[in-house]
Amino acid sequence: MCGIVGYVGSQQPNGRPLEVVLGGLRRLEYRGYDSAGVALTGTGDGKLAVTKKAGKLVNLIEALDLDPLPASTAAIGHTRWATHGGPTDVNAHPHVVGKVAVIHNGIVENFVALKAELLAAGTTFTSETDTEVVAHLLARAYDVHGDLTAALTAVVQRLQGTFTLLAVHADVPDVVVGARHDSPLVVGLGDGENFLGSDVSAFIAQTKDALELDQDQVVTITPTSVVVTDFAGGPAQGRRYTVDWDAAAAEKGGFRSFMDKEIHDQPKAVADTLLGRTDLAGHLVLDDLRIDESVLRSIDKIIVIACGTAAYAGHVAKYAIEHWCRIPVEVELAHEFRYRDPVVNEKTLVVAISQSGETMDTLMAVRHAREQGAKVLAIVNTHGSTIPRESDAVLYTHAGPEIAVASTKAFLAQITAAYLLGLYLAQLRGNKFPDEISAILDELRLMPAKIQLVLDRAGRVREIARWMADTTSVLFLGRHVGFPVAMEGALKLKELAYIHAEGFAAGELKHGPIALIEPGQPVFVIVPSPRGRDSLHSKVVSNIQEIRARGARTLVIAEDGDEAVRPFADEVFYVPQSPVLLAPLLTVVPLQLFACELATARGLDVDQPRNLAKSVTVE
Repeated sequence: MCGIVGYVGSQQPNGRPLEVVLGGLRRLEYRGYDSAGVALTGTGDGKLAVTKKAGKLVNLIEALDLDPLPASTAAIGHTRWATHGGPTDVNAHPHVVGKVAVIHNGIVENFVALKAELLAAGTTFTSETDTEVVAHLLARAYDVHGDLTAALTAVVQRLQGTFTLLAVHADVPDVVVGARHDSPLVVGLGDGENFLGSDVSAFIAQTKDALELDQDQVVTITPTSVVVTDFAGGPAQGRRYTVDWDAAAAEKGGFRSFMDKEIHDQPKAVADTLLGRTDLAGHLVLDDLRIDESVLRSIDKIIVIACGTAAYAGHVAKYAIEHWCRIPVEVELAHEFRYRDPVVNEKTLVVAISQSGETMDTLMAVRHAREQGAKVLAIVNTHGSTIPRESDAVLYTHAGPEIAVASTKAFLAQITAAYLLGLYLAQLRGNKFPDEISAILDELRLMPAKIQLVLDRAGRVREIARWMADTTSVLFLGRHVGFPVAMEGALKLKELAYIHAEGFAAGELKHGPIALIEPGQPVFVIVPSPRGRDSLHSKVVSNIQEIRARGARTLVIAEDGDEAVRPFADEVFYVPQSPVLLAPLLTVVPLQLFACELATARGLDVDQPRNLAKSVTVE
């Protein structure tokens, strides 16, 4: 949840460490924005230089402008999403004890017992955080070991929970030490300087060369070295890779917000996720498949595990995979999965969907599934993250960095990847002929241009959103693949505008939800195509008539050429025609635009909604 960044460079004190860390924090602020802080070493006086402030990063920058810190050789920085203790100056990171400064992402679950031990020894605490406990333990361990790496290695063996830790000590001004357990940490490799970050956004403006760390590892960086050990102090190593995007991809590019930019990135995100998926013979191939084909042919059930928006992508996947492959598919909220004793065995394929690859609920579900003998395939956007490393296969979405907390382009990329998985399984198991798969792939390749057309038509959606800025409740209805789109539309509005919004299966109306309809109640309805043998079009049009008769204001999303909805709609937002199963790639876009524009009209920060963080790295 929190954003962390570390830097060590030239042994001659200068302003680069603070500059690098603040730049990294700007790109990481989406991970948490309750408070921010920095600590510098190597300032020439043998002391730490620390500034931290509650609130967004701008508060820290203003404080630094008023009271500048000295030049240094190393720095660590933190942007916080509060767990233990409110968002105050005192609770902000770094936490300093003597000459030690610590920043932390995660939760130390046994901090109460550790704190009681320290209190009994006469320790005084100034904050409410679990992180201050770690800082006190580390200061004591350094006094014993005289070495920052050895001290942190000793401390992490006592901690329970999830954590990434970065630490510096005033006596070793050219060293930053980090450790990770169930929480992300990656190394940036430079020339005469090295970096640490909770993801590569922390240092992408400086280097594209990175080192992926495994679970339960400690890393020590100096200007000229990177040393990795395990939690027992034994030698270990990471895996080098090159980041395939640059800092410009994390900038707004002229848009009012990152979210607006990322909505407009969606044609490219879908196109890039489709790139390179076929071999010379036209057969589908996946990124990193470490599951034998005979195992995939034998699976008799698929379980999709995810949270939030990713779970709605999983619901779309269910419709497509069951239709194309004739395999039963269940969609589970990852945080419920392992607690209900699910029926999972060696013939179960678990598909884990996560933008960050670090979603703690999903990671724990992945581990549980593998313990039960299931194979796990991950659909993620972030290379080097934990979930793909702990899975048996990975299908990467090539959406680029998603900075806005509310997911948009990741959602479309996840759906696209799920389609590819479904078609791959249909190819492998012989459920569809090659020409049928090829025809669906051809339709998929047309979708980026169609998404762009929806974006080009966005003017009326934005206008209606601004007009409805004082709305207090919006309902969303859909059937078949329109149902998860309705739920995602409602989630976006809740996340961004903080108003009541619910998504329903349209067929459920008469089973209770129609009681919510009163004069003026806005209702979005995702109308399925009238084309096709089993179209639900007429049934959904009947739903529109039912709610319109009770005074609802109907906002209809329909495909081009559908004139049957016009008499019953207050507004119609048309999207290009597409095969039924692919329609969510189009129908969700007006809902994203609506939520973004309405929240903006209300004066809200659409990139950093209250109480939310981009990556949920604690369970």
